[in-house]
Amino acid sequence: MTSRVSIEDYDALASSEPRTVALDCLIAGIDAAHPRRVVFDALTLEGEHLTVTPVAGPSRTYDLETYGDVVVLGGGNAAGHVAAALEALLGDRIDDGVVVTDDPVETDRIDVMPGDHPVPSERGVEGTNAVLERAADAGPDDLVLGCLTGGGSALLPAPAENISLEALRKTTEALLASGASIDEFNAVRKHLSRLKGGNLARVADPATVVGLLVSDVAGDDPSVIASGPLSPDETTFADALDVLERYGITAPEPVLEHLRRGADGNERETPVDDDPAFDDVDCHVVASATTALEAAREVAVDRGYAPLVLSSSVRGEAREAAKTQVAIAEEIARTGTPAEPPAVVLSGGETTVTLAEDHGRGGPNQEFVLGGALELEVPAVVASVDTDGIDGTTDAAGAIVDQGTVSLDGPLDPLKARRALERNDAYPALEAANALVRMGATGTNVNDLRALVVERGIANR
Repeated sequence: MTSRVSIEDYDALASSEPRTVALDCLIAGIDAAHPRRVVFDALTLEGEHLTVTPVAGPSRTYDLETYGDVVVLGGGNAAGHVAAALEALLGDRIDDGVVVTDDPVETDRIDVMPGDHPVPSERGVEGTNAVLERAADAGPDDLVLGCLTGGGSALLPAPAENISLEALRKTTEALLASGASIDEFNAVRKHLSRLKGGNLARVADPATVVGLLVSDVAGDDPSVIASGPLSPDETTFADALDVLERYGITAPEPVLEHLRRGADGNERETPVDDDPAFDDVDCHVVASATTALEAAREVAVDRGYAPLVLSSSVRGEAREAAKTQVAIAEEIARTGTPAEPPAVVLSGGETTVTLAEDHGRGGPNQEFVLGGALELEVPAVVASVDTDGIDGTTDAAGAIVDQGTVSLDGPLDPLKARRALERNDAYPALEAANALVRMGATGTNVNDLRALVVERGIANR
């Protein structure tokens, strides 16, 4: 299948064989997780029988003849592409639907409405309200196909009563800057929403709901993907307040009042596992970081490199994660363990950045690469991207460097690089070194993807 990913200035970035291998691993991983491929890999239609085969767990078959309307609802970075692929597969079996995305595509039967990411917007609220209205119209004989992908938490805002969009935005921005994990972040978002934390399942009840999830979270927990609109939620209003306190976040007063009312039992809690809203809900993860890693691994093997997949669930501070992975690359180069060079060290997951008060521009993948470049002491390449094509709030997906990028005689002075990292200002430093990887919106989101390519060598500085 022809690649859907095009990297700007690919030839300049791929200036050596190891750099080429790193970039091609990233491209292959993103391609493999594109909904146009994923939907046709995970879903099959035989007559009127639709079978869903998730990345893990058993398949499930649904007889479309037993349902009234078939409706597609959801949101996320890749939701428009999932909707288009479902139309290609199911055709006029789909009656209608609504999805919200920041990467719209043309569809015939499903309304693809615009939203914004990573901070929610007014148009996202409009689209989410349309999703909720259509879900409420679904009857007991209807089938709802729920398309939920990475980015859905921001793209599907539905502020709880008495909470303004501006209050939700301020809370989101503070959480983004705090370094909170995605689980902690979502514990707050779920309790400020009319859709998240299983509330979409409540609204769609009593319809049969089949969730088709493209995971951008470590561990592929459906309750975390897009803040779990179709999944039981074990977190509470009290948990949400604890997160704000733990990270010293002063949220707008209406947000705090809502969470306090909930903690006191005066707001309806998100539904847990035994809630009847989930009696006819199945959620299937049809693509994840593992999907991307396996495709990247195949490229490494094809090019004659030993692949080492560390984990699909790397998390924590980006620059600290880089130190660990660079140390593994150095061990490979120096001792041949845990892989014999030449080798490619691959990982996925989601790292975070705790922003300085006077911070600059960048994102977790850019900080991973810049931090890795400062540590790198063997012939190797460090590349990392966000698979949706947008790292942080920049126009870059990530970056690529080698052992000569940050050096006294290289394009980026080590002192300037350290100062940039301290100020969370990786973007201009990497841009000056011609190290940024730009690819635009990719149509998918299975979180971060990293490739460290190690040649045979010894410490060189």
